[in-house]
Amino acid sequence: MKHILILISFAFFLNATNITPIPNKIDFDYKKALLGKKLFFETKLSIDNTISCATCHDLNNGGDDGLKTSFGVEGKIGDVNAPTVLNSVFNFSQFWDGRAKDLKEQAAGPIENPVEMAHNFYNLVKNLNNTEYKKDFEIIYDDGITKENIVDAIAEFEKTLITPDSRFDKFLKGDETALTEYEKEGYEIFKNKGCIACHHGINVGGNHYNKFGVLSHIESTNLGRYNITKDEEDKYYFKVPTLRNVELTSPYFHDGREDSLKDAVETMALVQLGRPITNEEINKIVAFLKTLTGKLEIIK
Repeated sequence: MKHILILISFAFFLNATNITPIPNKIDFDYKKALLGKKLFFETKLSIDNTISCATCHDLNNGGDDGLKTSFGVEGKIGDVNAPTVLNSVFNFSQFWDGRAKDLKEQAAGPIENPVEMAHNFYNLVKNLNNTEYKKDFEIIYDDGITKENIVDAIAEFEKTLITPDSRFDKFLKGDETALTEYEKEGYEIFKNKGCIACHHGINVGGNHYNKFGVLSHIESTNLGRYNITKDEEDKYYFKVPTLRNVELTSPYFHDGREDSLKDAVETMALVQLGRPITNEEINKIVAFLKTLTGKLEIIK
């Protein structure tokens, strides 16, 4: 049924979707965000003091780790590709399977995940209360260090990780010279071939789920949303990833199966769009996608 609905709605999406620029500023609590920044780089959040949020989300390299799948404590290997944390505030849910409704829920997940940080909040709060963090939290939060306050501070920092001023955003704001003619052609192909049916909105993705392999089956050991809902129709459905800064976030897809952006576009054309596409058209789409790289300013 979901496949039928997708195909019926395809023409509607082509006409109704658009991409909007990232704002240059976003509202956030500065003191909380600074504390969250400190926690983001803090290895004490992991059980053996080896893993921080920044381990899997390198802010200087696209907001992910560049690995097919991430590693955690004791070298344990995860089963999904780390999505970028950049612009995650604009996602309608968090994680590939959407199991977290917002940044706070997302921030809590890796800390207690046995493959990632493998800690528990009861002991983490006790440990942090024996450090300089006790004073840091008491300055901001009346109840000091708690699970809720830890994830609140991290989420507040993650709100700030937006990347405005991409060349494409400048183009959207009216600067026709921000893109070359070749890149503009890539954008037109991106729209006309149907890529924009899933990749639209402020994050050029991140605002709904779609099946991985709509028109032809593509092998995946991860069942996506089904792992959360246990609904058979949710098998292989994943949150559509953002394409913001996509040139910096290889490898691609939930399992990191494609190393190059060109190969990722070719795969999508084959299993999602079902429309013929030439090598030159793929190259033009890739050129367009590279204009989505914005500028990150980390708060100080």
